[in-house]
Amino acid sequence: MVERIEDLNLPNAVITRLIKDALPDGASVSKEARASIARAASVFAIFVTSTSTALAHKQNHKTITAKDILETLSKLDFESFIPSLSQDLEAYRKMVKDKKESKASKKDVNIPSNAEDATKATNNESANE
Repeated sequence: MVERIEDLNLPNAVITRLIKDALPDGASVSKEARASIARAASVFAIFVTSTSTALAHKQNHKTITAKDILETLSKLDFESFIPSLSQDLEAYRKMVKDKKESKASKKDVNIPSNAEDATKATNNESANE
């Protein structure tokens, strides 16, 4: 488990970047406010995770899925989060799929067929003679 409660906080750099992206240029946030936002975000993440874990266990699942998280948000009256999270989830899945397909196609390009191997081997033997 966790030794200190502070170990559960999100990284300050992440929180600072999120705050900066959400605010207009020139706006500033005090160090104390950033710490409060970080703590609140951590508590929210732990709360959603805990509730999702309970939901998954009720369904006899050992792994929390994105579906569990979305269902949990709905049960906790955070329905307004679901459309944007669903959109981001689809974008993430597409990115992963595209990356996987790209990697597979690179692998196919780098691996010559057996006919090509035989031709290269024959050509190499002829050149060595």
